[in-house]
Amino acid sequence: MMLPTYRSRYLPAMRIEEIEAIPCKEEIPVIIPVGAVEQHGPHLPVGVDAILGQHWLNLALPKLPEEVSVFIAPPITIGKSDEHQGFPGTLFISAQTLGRLLTAIARQLHAWGFRTFAVLNTHGGNISVLRYTMRELQVELCVRFHVLSLGYEPPLPAQEAAYGFHANTMETACMLAATEGLIDMSKARCEYPASIEDPGELKPEEAPATFAWITCDVSESGIVGDAPAATQALGQEWSECFASGLAGEILRLVEATRQAVERHRAQTDPHPG
Repeated sequence: MMLPTYRSRYLPAMRIEEIEAIPCKEEIPVIIPVGAVEQHGPHLPVGVDAILGQHWLNLALPKLPEEVSVFIAPPITIGKSDEHQGFPGTLFISAQTLGRLLTAIARQLHAWGFRTFAVLNTHGGNISVLRYTMRELQVELCVRFHVLSLGYEPPLPAQEAAYGFHANTMETACMLAATEGLIDMSKARCEYPASIEDPGELKPEEAPATFAWITCDVSESGIVGDAPAATQALGQEWSECFASGLAGEILRLVEATRQAVERHRAQTDPHPG
């Protein structure tokens, strides 16, 4: 049995007659990966977010049944990463440009005949822009937009779970599993902006009160987390779990899309039954 691979589902790898021949495009979700190119400390390459999104999709797609139809759009690899200014290696675009990129891709895929889109976002700085842009596109184009999650939380120590949010144990481990020769673990550091024993009320992430931050406010190295705790074995285990969770999310999206199309047909059919 031929399982669906990234290449077989990647729209830019298809010829125009293949795209034109896709049946029932209105019933088929298109995934738009959105990542970032930004500093990830001295030990990781700058393309971590873009690379990991592709890595997890590449592992997830073969876990889908052969008959499941889903396609992958060209990724948006540069995102809203201005919080990482001050370190070399960061490329970023404005919130307005990110929104326009997503809008342009969605409008043109809509012109091809697709009506359901899902964003797989791997950079936290993008998410607020993506959400309000998706809401606008749902109204403008009468399409369905979703955000895919990975459906899995690695078992991390409390300190890492609370304060490890960049170039951390998880990202370092998954990059060790996804790539070869791109990571220099001799330069990995453990650096946190605060301690779990004294959290206070004001934090950079997920707290009753947060503050706007740039990375150099909370880290000297660009690492926020325990990078040396990462291993390739952990990365392989977690990547498989992420891929399984993502595959489950895609299956739920495909089923939800099918049901939405059926409801729409039933509502618009002048002669039901």
